[in-house]
Amino acid sequence: MANNENEDFEEIVVSFTDEDGNEILYMQEMIIPVNGQDFALLVGIDDNNADGVRMIDGEEDVVIAKIVKDENGEDEYVEPSEEEYETVEKVYNEMMDEIEANEK
Repeated sequence: MANNENEDFEEIVVSFTDEDGNEILYMQEMIIPVNGQDFALLVGIDDNNADGVRMIDGEEDVVIAKIVKDENGEDEYVEPSEEEYETVEKVYNEMMDEIEANEK
């Protein structure tokens, strides 16, 4: 999904259920393509926080999820393997370094 200032941006909210049965909502911040597979950077949503961002121990609640198609062809967000997570994290950090360098 391309996202630039001239296009309408579709806000995607993803719901996960924790081990206690509580629903936790995340907003898809960006897609990170790695080795032909899409991964989503998801930011926790908290309506009680002025910024709308869920915080854990003073840090934004951010997770990486692998996007796969379910039997109906719909996107499903699943936990990546440890190797996938490390690769996506590296690609994300390189993207952010490049953006930061271009802003100087």
